[in-house]
Amino acid sequence: MSLSEQLIRWRRELHQYPELSLQEVDTTARIRDWLQSGGISLLPYELKTGAVAEVGSGDKVIALRADIDALPIEEAASVPFRSLNAGVMHACGHDIHTSVILGAALLLKQREAQLAGRVRILFQPAEESFGGAKTLIRAGVLEGVSAIFGMHNEPGLPVGEFATRGGAFYANVDRFVFKVTGKGAHAARPHEGKDAILLASQLVTLLQSVASREVNTLDSVVLSVTRIQGGNTWNVLPESVELEGTLRTHNSAVQQRVKARVSEIAAGFASAFGAQIDVFWYAGPTALVNDERWAAFASDVADKSGYRTHHADLHLGGEDFAVYLQHIPGAFVSIGSASEFGLHHPAFNPDERLIAPAAHYFADLAEQALQAL
Repeated sequence: MSLSEQLIRWRRELHQYPELSLQEVDTTARIRDWLQSGGISLLPYELKTGAVAEVGSGDKVIALRADIDALPIEEAASVPFRSLNAGVMHACGHDIHTSVILGAALLLKQREAQLAGRVRILFQPAEESFGGAKTLIRAGVLEGVSAIFGMHNEPGLPVGEFATRGGAFYANVDRFVFKVTGKGAHAARPHEGKDAILLASQLVTLLQSVASREVNTLDSVVLSVTRIQGGNTWNVLPESVELEGTLRTHNSAVQQRVKARVSEIAAGFASAFGAQIDVFWYAGPTALVNDERWAAFASDVADKSGYRTHHADLHLGGEDFAVYLQHIPGAFVSIGSASEFGLHHPAFNPDERLIAPAAHYFADLAEQALQAL
């Protein structure tokens, strides 16, 4: 069986048995078995899920990272290896990422004698819940590591294409919840209450003025309300309504300014209408900022590996690889997966032909990065 065939087989097995964040028990067992069958050493970090392996010897260390968790989505893709776990799907391609880095590990094992140091290989749980990177870092996986590299498949790029950029790449992610409290009343007598649904709907519109009118148009800001919940029957105005959504920014100063203005606007709006609006913020990953040197290095290796390389656009998605880059330099890259449907879509179906070339690329990248240290 060729390397490509083996990696596709593993990818399909992972795809059929996806597991949610921090529940990746069987996924971890499979990864550990596959690594050990290739003669690759596992490091004894205390992790409930996820695995860490290492190839090579010496003082210099480069790290590669793959995320392994899936999403709470019912699969709609018409493939023979569709998910067998109801309501769970690898709709973000972490099965692809895992297979790529498994392949890189096998290739590096074959080259072990010629490596100028060690390659530490991280199979990280809980990327989707934004906690996995911190868990691995607390376990000590970055000790001695000089640089780290990771990837995400990009459905908007054809197979064989590659993109990255130095500096800011992915966004700061903030989640917000607003609780709008008015006064309940009969639907036929709204004047006796304070209509929380009306207030909430007006607040949604008002919030958009922050992004469109109070921030420099050259700064990337997206503020989206994604959930409105309130009321339980047709003829009663509810006392309270909840709004939930997300703020995405690349600049931390802009992030803090927008959050402050949103809270100020909510307070002023509540005061004007005699209501109460409580605002709760929940921080997700910080902006992913690639090291300029290593991003250029990763792109150069991709070019030499036969990829058609691009300078990536800013991305407003979140990615907890950013947490590693707060501790050590490195680069995160996009590799084309040519899916008709995008990430987190129930019919997402990346092209498996990306796997073997990407495995060779990451093996080359790690080997050459060790030489460059």
